[in-house]
Amino acid sequence: MPRTTWRTTLLVSALVAALLTPTAARAEPRAGAAGAGGGIPALTDEHGRVLTLRGWNVEDKANRGDAALSAVTEKHFRDMRAKGFNFARLLVLWDDLEPRPGRYSQTYLRKIERILDWAEKHDVKVLLDAHQDVFGPAFGHRGVPEWATRTDGLPFTPRPDDWFSEYFEPAVQRAFTHLYEDEDLRRAQARMWRVLADRFDDHPAVLGYDLINEPMGEVREGEDLATAARRIERDQLTPLYNRLADAVRSVDRDAWIFVEPTPIVGEGVPTGLGRIDDPKVVYAPHFYNTGMEAGADYDPAAGWIESYERAVTRYPEQYGVPVVVGEWGPLNNSLPNMNRFYRDAMSSLGRYGSGWAGYVWCYGGGYCAVDGTGAFRTNKELTAEPYAEAVAGRVRSTTYDPAAGVYRLAYDAAGRRGSRVTELSLPPGDWHVTARGAALVLRKDRGRTWILAAPDAHVTVTATRR
Repeated sequence: MPRTTWRTTLLVSALVAALLTPTAARAEPRAGAAGAGGGIPALTDEHGRVLTLRGWNVEDKANRGDAALSAVTEKHFRDMRAKGFNFARLLVLWDDLEPRPGRYSQTYLRKIERILDWAEKHDVKVLLDAHQDVFGPAFGHRGVPEWATRTDGLPFTPRPDDWFSEYFEPAVQRAFTHLYEDEDLRRAQARMWRVLADRFDDHPAVLGYDLINEPMGEVREGEDLATAARRIERDQLTPLYNRLADAVRSVDRDAWIFVEPTPIVGEGVPTGLGRIDDPKVVYAPHFYNTGMEAGADYDPAAGWIESYERAVTRYPEQYGVPVVVGEWGPLNNSLPNMNRFYRDAMSSLGRYGSGWAGYVWCYGGGYCAVDGTGAFRTNKELTAEPYAEAVAGRVRSTTYDPAAGVYRLAYDAAGRRGSRVTELSLPPGDWHVTARGAALVLRKDRGRTWILAAPDAHVTVTATRR
């Protein structure tokens, strides 16, 4: 959810409140989770292998009805995989799925399935994201259907030059309150998720479900934005996520459940979310900076990435859940410090997360990852690094030196009952891969390498760009 400018006075109060918030106590990772260090467990697959997701959002917000999702093609997934990416966060829209109460569009579901088939063909894992921007069509955007929008007659003034500020319009804020509190809307949202999960629970491409994109809420009189965000997260989003997780689990027992804080986390504000009572929860914050979204260059001395990292790791450390950043990437990538930004961001994301989805895989300008020819736009190529897609064992360390073109993975291979095959993804180029410690390089295929290790072996894999 890229945006232009925010209300500066509200964000100043948010930052002040964040600095005054005490550090949350750490808790042990979930039982059975593969540790990623620092109290944050790693994402794992059905074989217990440690996963890393690297990819992009895929969307079509412009087309509706019969034309919905027509802008998403097989080329998206073929090209992402060719550049080394294994993950897509696919935006799905409630207003397209259920244009009238209780009437679910089978055409829309078939279109989602076709996209998932393309993803499976190119071995890309997909997160289905129930997306909303400024609530939905009632306010000129996409997301929650107009029939599920209640405003109590409060005013709404469109702000096309600063659309994110429309979240603070009284009608939009009240619509969120009704969605969270009205029993019939709660049931409708849960039914929507049961329909999606029931349809796609056995699709091989589906990794999980992102229950609502960038949820917001109603700021009460006298509250600063940080206080309001933590209250909304604690009192409204936590029960919402538990309700929707229960709805998903009634038809799908295996997929990961992704939960987001409010977008205020991007300003270094720790979330107020509570525990989600589900064994497969992923914390999925977004990673946007106010100034950079307004067109400013990255300022390494400002400490924004460090502040964000401190704030965003508190929740997963406390509740023992993996982290996957659902959106990130500035609008203007060609400013003088943006090369430094991408290097700093990639380093930070690798310290605490199991993966990320950049915004957005499209062919053109603006936020697009690639241009019309499919070539990376300025500095976006820095997102294509070597990484271990799946590690059969406990990761000891991973390092990458972009200047030298050397990637190293050290891990302790799983025992005799675990999976023994580790998978690497390498960006386009000529790479030489070696393995030490009772391990063999099995084969290479279009930027991917498979490593077979003996049980309990101490393995070091090195990939060098030639």
